[in-house]
Amino acid sequence: MINVKPIHTEDDYNAALARVDELWEAEPGSPESDELEVLAVLIGNYEEELADFTATVQADSIEAITYLMEQRGL
Repeated sequence: MINVKPIHTEDDYNAALARVDELWEAEPGSPESDELEVLAVLIGNYEEELADFTATVQADSIEAITYLMEQRGL
């Protein structure tokens, strides 16, 4: 039985990575191999969402700094 859950936090992410390490040598076609595949998808999605969020925060930060500099004549 596959026992996976969504990755919402850094702790979830780290637990998923640790489980991937445990499953890395799983026999193809086995339940463990299926679990490894599902975890890989979940980890990839989490990393993509985190990258998108980080890029948004950075862009917003740059816009805020630019605005403040303009307001101060810099």
